[in-house]
Amino acid sequence: MTRLVSIDGVILRPEEARVSVYDRGFLYGDSVFETIRTYGGEPFALDEHLARLERSAERIAIALPIPRDELGREVRALIRASAEAGAAAPLESYIRVMLTRGSGPLGLDPALAGAPLRVILVEPLKPLPGALYRDGISVITTRTQRAGDAAPGAKISNYLESLLALREARAAGAHEALILDPSGHVVEGTTSNVFLVERRPPAHEGAEDPGYLLITPPKEAGILVGITRANVIDVAGELGMPVCCEPVTMSRLLAAEEVFITSSLREIVPVVRVDAHPIGAGAPGPRTRALHAAFREKVGLGKAHLPWEAP
Repeated sequence: MTRLVSIDGVILRPEEARVSVYDRGFLYGDSVFETIRTYGGEPFALDEHLARLERSAERIAIALPIPRDELGREVRALIRASAEAGAAAPLESYIRVMLTRGSGPLGLDPALAGAPLRVILVEPLKPLPGALYRDGISVITTRTQRAGDAAPGAKISNYLESLLALREARAAGAHEALILDPSGHVVEGTTSNVFLVERRPPAHEGAEDPGYLLITPPKEAGILVGITRANVIDVAGELGMPVCCEPVTMSRLLAAEEVFITSSLREIVPVVRVDAHPIGAGAPGPRTRALHAAFREKVGLGKAHLPWEAP
């Protein structure tokens, strides 16, 4: 793999790629994007990602400049070109697809923009260290005003609040920050969705253990509905684990048996500590492991590539 860029369908080396300083994505964050990764060289859930890109663009009144299937072909062409230009040993890719409103004279009025600009970036994927999957991660919680609240559900490029929250997390020695809404409910991570595993109470005294329940904040909480989140919900159903999309309070989060985050690049990462409070036994739990193993089966990697067994 080697780094390549496609701008409006033209493939370029990174040092050749140019975007105008008058582009509204640069000036105002007036853009949307998607992050995709490959498995075996194939972009995972490409159709779902591009459909979400189109929905995000519609929410902020940007029209796709080309049909979605043509955009998909551009993504695949850039991945192939990157593989052909790279080393002999194939590596997986990290793809970012970005759509801006275009360039125009200074001014907030969207009517000043010309034609939308599309940019695709392909980078070699650098997986997280296996130790983070094996031992779990720490997270903090933080309250912030999210730029995405102006267009709920849209994956916009203004990530300043997430950047500052992640900076706060790293200063505290944590891997991720979970965002709290004004009511104190846990919404999502800076670049991830969050899940809890809860033990279901028995129906009555002496009843059999009814098992476990998977909880994740609902769409109505203003979350970005992740592609990996949707796949984890599907996998949980295949494993017979009920899933509920319900509000998550801090007390509920801290009382959970297990907690994990999901994202396209990281897949499923166990959370073992929140704001210095241990979660469950303070180690990755068996339900998180089972869900991640099933997810890896779904994407075609199987049990030979379990990340917590990597060095």
